[in-house]
Amino acid sequence: MGNNKFDIFDILVGSEGRPDYKKKPVIIQGMTGSYGSTHTRLMKAYGTNIVAGVTPGKGGQSFEGIPVYNTVAEAVRVTGAQISGMFVPAPFFLNAAKDALESGIKLLVAVPEHVPIRDSLAVLELARSKGARMIGPNTPGVIVPEIMKVGIMPAQPFKAGTTVVFSRSGTLMYEVSYNLSKNGFGQRLGLGIGGDPVNGTDLIEAFDLIRDRKDVESVVVVGEIGGDAEERLAEYMIKTSFQKPVVAYIAGRAAPKEKRMGHAGAIVYGNYGSAESKTINYAKADVPVAKRPAEVPELLAKKMRR
Repeated sequence: MGNNKFDIFDILVGSEGRPDYKKKPVIIQGMTGSYGSTHTRLMKAYGTNIVAGVTPGKGGQSFEGIPVYNTVAEAVRVTGAQISGMFVPAPFFLNAAKDALESGIKLLVAVPEHVPIRDSLAVLELARSKGARMIGPNTPGVIVPEIMKVGIMPAQPFKAGTTVVFSRSGTLMYEVSYNLSKNGFGQRLGLGIGGDPVNGTDLIEAFDLIRDRKDVESVVVVGEIGGDAEERLAEYMIKTSFQKPVVAYIAGRAAPKEKRMGHAGAIVYGNYGSAESKTINYAKADVPVAKRPAEVPELLAKKMRR
């Protein structure tokens, strides 16, 4: 999807200097559920411009002064939103995502976990055909620090700056960002790739989004054992001569082989997907790997000095 010129910053916050900067409208699918309502309050308090909720059968109601519609098509027609935060349970995900993409949503932030792989693939294919992008599923979401967030991440760890954090793990995205913030490396963007085997936006596509941006000076990538996402990323960085300083952290280094750790995508077979395999490939791409989250800012400072 890197070739369709999708600009995630433009979709999220608009171009600096334009009147809509910082005010992009967001709808929340599943806003009236206990999970959706809790996080709607938190996102709104952070400054996210939530303009509508969508819950089939609850159209005409409102939540915290935000109108609720039966369909995304209605919500989009009234608000012009291009971003949807999805808090619907996994069994309803496919239909909700189709409703969003067919109604003109360009960025789907898919929070639910346990989405069937078949459904994720169907949504991914539809998103590509519509020139749209999905983040997740099973993602903590996306945050432009001190401007807006769409997802479940806490606000405290993040500070505005010029480092981008891409993470396969939600909790570790917060911990690594906290350590970066504490050491003077604020973030331009934090994006949770998602812990499922199928990612709407994988690490390579995420790197493509920021490779030419002047407001991004460095990248921190938080990976984990299992799959080959990090190995493929290292190969991409070498092939494309990726220029920005990159530092990595890999979770699950001490995990026993062939045991799934937390995420559906985190399973190691033999050496395939192991921490050693990922570290060796990162070394080829000149990406230092931190042994613990607190070491990330130290490695980044060294990399920036070079």
